[in-house]
Amino acid sequence: SSSMDGLQYEQFCKKILEDVGWIVEDTPTSGDQGVDLIASIEDLRVCIQCKCFAKPVGNKAVQEVAAGMIHWNGTHAVVVGKSGFTKSAQNLAESNKVILTSDSELENLENLVL
Repeated sequence: SSSMDGLQYEQFCKKILEDVGWIVEDTPTSGDQGVDLIASIEDLRVCIQCKCFAKPVGNKAVQEVAAGMIHWNGTHAVVVGKSGFTKSAQNLAESNKVILTSDSELENLENLVL
């Protein structure tokens, strides 16, 4: 997954989720408000931002997905980072109830949000 661009990484994440039973919609590329994918099961509506950065993801992604979740009427906000997260991002995620995960943990998303 190291040679993927952002869009390919989103589709990679989408397929992982669909394979375990989520219904996943793509948001429009422009005006997505920090949400790349919206994954639904029953009354869960999880707003996801996917970051295939080679280095840890920072605060900006957490801020964007927290705001985006409200915009898209989500129940949960998630950032998927390939290379982990900065300490600052982890602190902000905790206070904003944003879930930080990696593509390798994505198939367990239901357990992460419940």
